[in-house]
Amino acid sequence: MQMDFVDIGLWVCQALLALGMAGAGAMKAATPREKLMGQMKWVARFPSWAPRAIGIAEVAGAVGIILPWATGIVPILTPIAAVCVFVLMVGAVKAHIDDHEASHGIAPAILGLLAVAIAVGRAGALG
Repeated sequence: MQMDFVDIGLWVCQALLALGMAGAGAMKAATPREKLMGQMKWVARFPSWAPRAIGIAEVAGAVGIILPWATGIVPILTPIAAVCVFVLMVGAVKAHIDDHEASHGIAPAILGLLAVAIAVGRAGALG
C-alpha cells in the first residue's frame, strides 16, 4: 500500500486524536464521580451517569478513528466516528464556556478540528 503525504497527515491526525480521546475517555470512565467533581467543574451539573458514559463514548471514538481504516473492515466507520467525536467536542467546548472556563475549551476545540479533518479526508478517500 503506497501512502501519499495527505494519507500520512491523516494518519498523524488520527493517532493524535485517538490518543487524546482514549486518554481523556479512560480517565473519565475509570475515575469515581466524586473525584472528577474536584477536577472538572462541569461534572457537578451533569447526571451521575454522564461522566462515565462520556468517557466510554470517547474511548469508543478513539477505537473508531483508528481500527476500521487500519483493518479495511467497514472503513466508512472512521469518518463516522470522527463526526461523532466532533459532536462530543462541541459539547465539551460548550460545557467549558457555560462554566466560564473558555480557556479549558481550547483542547477540545483542537480535537474537534482534528476530527473534522479526519472526517473530510477519509470520507473523500472512500470514493
